[in-house]
Amino acid sequence: MRFIWKLSFSLSAIAVERALISLKTVNTSPYWLAGFTSGEGSFIVTVFKSKTVLGYAVRLTFQLTQHSRDEQLLINVIEYLGCGKIYQDKEAHIFKVTKLLDINEKIIPFFDPVLGVKYKDFIDWCTIAKLMKEGKHLTVEGLEQIRSIKAGMNKGRDSSS
Repeated sequence: MRFIWKLSFSLSAIAVERALISLKTVNTSPYWLAGFTSGEGSFIVTVFKSKTVLGYAVRLTFQLTQHSRDEQLLINVIEYLGCGKIYQDKEAHIFKVTKLLDINEKIIPFFDPVLGVKYKDFIDWCTIAKLMKEGKHLTVEGLEQIRSIKAGMNKGRDSSS
């Protein structure tokens, strides 16, 4: 005689609304922001076609992305750093700093030295910022140097380095 056991159950999830927390009272500190950036931030280099003499331009971006419900958190970061803007993208809010003066005078000094998973990307990003400050991004050699550095950032980085 053979027995067949049948087990049935159902899983159900109940949606619960997230509690609203007043982020105006969150104490943004350098340590908190550095840690938050390690998880949610990006140091971005963009090389794009333009009407410059070389036909290309370079843009650096420091970026933090959060769900749209956390817009106040990004407003706090703007107030704390004294720079940047917030952009909306579907369900997310994106804090960006692209102004080279703010990057050189506020972002780089704040994160120097930054520790954690973003360290090597930050160092490369700073190298590119220095090249741009020196105007080297306006030369063929400088642009190629920036492209080479950019190619080794983030997913392009050799995991052994």
